[in-house]
Amino acid sequence: MPARAIQTLPGGPHAPVVLDIAGRRLSNDDRRRLRHPLTGGLILFARNWESRRQLTELAAEVKSLRPDVLICVDHEGGRVQRFRTDGFTHLPPMRVLGEQWMNDGRRGAGSGAMDATDAATATGYVLGAELRACGVDLSFTPVLDLDHGDSGVIGDRAFHRDPRVVTLLAKSLMHGLRLAGMANCGKHFPGHGFVRGDSHHEVPIDRRSLKAILADDARPYEWLSTSLASVMPAHVVYPKVDTHPAGFSPRWLKEILRQQIGFNGALFSDDLSMAGARMIDGAPVTYAEAAAVALNAGCDMVLLCNQSVDGGRAVDQLLDDLTEVHAQGNWQTDPDSEARRLDLLPQSAPLSWDELMHQPAYQHALERLP
Repeated sequence: MPARAIQTLPGGPHAPVVLDIAGRRLSNDDRRRLRHPLTGGLILFARNWESRRQLTELAAEVKSLRPDVLICVDHEGGRVQRFRTDGFTHLPPMRVLGEQWMNDGRRGAGSGAMDATDAATATGYVLGAELRACGVDLSFTPVLDLDHGDSGVIGDRAFHRDPRVVTLLAKSLMHGLRLAGMANCGKHFPGHGFVRGDSHHEVPIDRRSLKAILADDARPYEWLSTSLASVMPAHVVYPKVDTHPAGFSPRWLKEILRQQIGFNGALFSDDLSMAGARMIDGAPVTYAEAAAVALNAGCDMVLLCNQSVDGGRAVDQLLDDLTEVHAQGNWQTDPDSEARRLDLLPQSAPLSWDELMHQPAYQHALERLP
């Protein structure tokens, strides 16, 4: 059933829901959902891609409906890159940058690291500039998970096993994104690389102590606390810290990430449709229940992905039910959350694709890719 139209929420506006669309153009239902006051973002997938022109027109129509909607995509490089044709550069998986770091060749100790940091900046610039030229505001990158060698879902998406290498390569990539006018999103806090389980299909369990996690996998978040614009927590349970997955845990998000580490940017939940988000305290939950737990735990925005492809009933249900959850007082809007969401929107106009192709900085960045 269609989500009920509401004009505002008591206690102030807050638009925490990031939803998706089924096709390459907006349907009437898409337009209605994008206008909903709870909608604050749109995440795109490969199914939404046909060409640069089509993507640019799609983004422009979204902005004509809601200029403040944050248009997002998972576009990391390697196997996680949604747009690959019609001129988009095929970016390497982040492990390639880690391997470049370790390869000094004949140029002396540390030369590989220096080359890798420059290549990471070039990668971030190309990634951000190409997306922005087509109207995309934010890519959920970089991956800050450590490459422990056992995680199939992370694998070559990670830069390296050493958190120091991960931190400096991620910071370099984030610098490139900033040069392109794009913010960043570090994921998956406090670390998804140690567990074998894929949170898309199960609830992974990491039984290490808080001390061990903070000394290893979570170190990039500490070292990047002033550089990260946003963070996405993992749908992983760390039972020695909390029984809830990190993305539903006030202990992880409010106490450790915000108070102890000092992170002040935006917090996204990972996809609420993943198996790792469908069970809380051993019981199945609805999307709205999961969203409310995530928001109350400290998330500013919640993602619901791939639920529009069969008509979008689940998306409408989330918008309706979350409105009701708010009316019942089970979720309170937070003006700081809305400010953090808006801070992720680009602050400068992008270059058009043709302008970008002739820009010396972009051409140089292409030459510096690994």
